[in-house]
Amino acid sequence: WLINYGSLSLFGLLVLGIVALPIPEETLMIIAGVLMSKGKLNISSTMLAAYSGSICGITSSYIIGHTAGHYLMQKYGRYVGITEKKLKKIHDWFEHFGKWTLVIGYFIPGVRHFTGFLAGTTYYEFPHFATYAYSGALLWVSTFLGIGYFFGGYWSELFESIEVSADFLFIFAAIIFLGYLGYQVHKKRRSSKLF
Repeated sequence: WLINYGSLSLFGLLVLGIVALPIPEETLMIIAGVLMSKGKLNISSTMLAAYSGSICGITSSYIIGHTAGHYLMQKYGRYVGITEKKLKKIHDWFEHFGKWTLVIGYFIPGVRHFTGFLAGTTYYEFPHFATYAYSGALLWVSTFLGIGYFFGGYWSELFESIEVSADFLFIFAAIIFLGYLGYQVHKKRRSSKLF
């Protein structure tokens, strides 16, 4: 995709990957860095596409959380133990510590998929969100494009195996969460039928 469609594919895949599709973003950026070092991708357009894609992805996640997240948490949160009081605590936590999660969360597969959504859901102020999330995107993209550009031949196999393992863990955690959610719904329905 990178060779055939260039920077446009990198942009689109990073947006979709950050919003929550299981796309190996780190591996993708390392490969893009390797292709840049070999002259197969334009350096400036690839870097711009990677930065823009990660920023658009986290912003989309924030908007989804801001527009639908609070409603979803109010309607279905009780099934997983999320109350209005807990949402307020999460907002306060974001005010004090969550901003650093927006920066560091990019480097942890699974976490980066939820930080923007949670920030939007708890109505974390957009200027603060943008400052930390966009700084994190810049650091994350620079790190992995740089690894690919300077050390691509040595590191690409290692990071590919790490990414596959991390994606597997993320999918496994999602299955466990959905199973728990189903169990809570079933338990609640069963107890309401008894009374």
